[in-house]
Amino acid sequence: MLVLSQAIRDRYRCPDHIATYNLVGALDEKPGFFRFGSETLYGRRSNGRENFVENGNDDQIPGALAKVENASSLPFDVDEIVSNLQLERYLDSRVDRAFLKQLYYWFRPLTNQAIRKRVQRFHARKWQSTTFPHWPVDTTVEDLCEGLLLRGMQARGVTQVPFIWFWPRGASACVLMTHDVEGNVGKEFCAELLKIDHAFDLPAAYEVVPEERYRVDPAFRESLEDAGAEIVVQDLNHDGKLYDDKSEFLHRMERINGYAREFGASGFRAAVLYRNPEWYDALHFAYDMSIPNVAHLDPQRGGCCTVMPFFVGSVLELPVTTTQDYTLLHILNDWSIDLWKDQIARILKKNGLISFIVHPDYIAQERALSVYRALLQHLSDLRQKNALWFALPKEINNWWRARSQMTIARKGSGWQIEGEGAENAVLAFARNERGKLTYQFAGSHATA
Repeated sequence: MLVLSQAIRDRYRCPDHIATYNLVGALDEKPGFFRFGSETLYGRRSNGRENFVENGNDDQIPGALAKVENASSLPFDVDEIVSNLQLERYLDSRVDRAFLKQLYYWFRPLTNQAIRKRVQRFHARKWQSTTFPHWPVDTTVEDLCEGLLLRGMQARGVTQVPFIWFWPRGASACVLMTHDVEGNVGKEFCAELLKIDHAFDLPAAYEVVPEERYRVDPAFRESLEDAGAEIVVQDLNHDGKLYDDKSEFLHRMERINGYAREFGASGFRAAVLYRNPEWYDALHFAYDMSIPNVAHLDPQRGGCCTVMPFFVGSVLELPVTTTQDYTLLHILNDWSIDLWKDQIARILKKNGLISFIVHPDYIAQERALSVYRALLQHLSDLRQKNALWFALPKEINNWWRARSQMTIARKGSGWQIEGEGAENAVLAFARNERGKLTYQFAGSHATA
């Protein structure tokens, strides 16, 4: 059966025939982990369950799928596999974790920050034994799409494929800075943080909690907007219970959506990155920023296994692709930017979204602030060496939506990009260079 992969088409915006493949056989009823080449995947297959395992630990996956004779034939549905990863459908039941979370939040008011740090470190103590998703950055979705595009090129005997470059004006990657304001300490520090970011010419979004934590008054919102920041709604009251119950979730979302209208906000983030993308149809927002790339150290484990934006229904997800500042400083007890530098380098290799969560509440002290300044200096240095796009989330949302509607069409002996916003888009080519996929802009040398 000939199938058009929406996942490959969405990633590359290439001609449709390049994103097609033959689905061989009927798929099994139950999904499982398996390996395709070097990639760990989760979903249903059509050639038996003998290589399925119960979890994603690499050392328990027997081996690669047997090669199919036709390079454009596959024993699994590409879109199903990608969706399973992006929406974290590979995770076990959340029942036990929900009970532990309720217990933690019941005791939380009776504890201080030092005790909470010990509890959080205890919760994260076995994180290094979790091998899937891959720490510190998981690019399974990118690796799979790149590999399948290359297979398709080989099957068709073509050496290059035109596509719409990932970012506007040929940027090599995108940098997104977000600041979750969790309490009055963070709110009071926002004025200073705005000055620091401005000194590095860094736009940022501020995620504000509408109820209980502090007053999100018009003067506070205006101070952020006048400085060029973007306001994002963060949960309702940051009690960690938004996704505990569907009916309560829908009730809270009515109020949250109301705050979106009041604040003029187009983006949302859930507290503590608790999430359930299956319920996103209740979000009256253009985009969400609640799904981590890899979440070994977060209260809710998992990860979307991609460093690119992706749609969940009509909502655009902007994944969190780097470790949060609190996790770095207080769980890992790492007061350098070495981990951030490593993650940035890995995301750059995939031309992805380099997104951060840095809390004004946690960097108000000089030691933490010096780490943040070091990060900003590193990003500034990279900006000089690479064509990085520093953007607000609403700008990324506008671009990704525009790009999703653009097409590539023949023009004489060449290609052109068509659609609204095409003047900001760049034509690129994916090339087969001796069995390796490389990218280059039209009329230039290879970029990767």
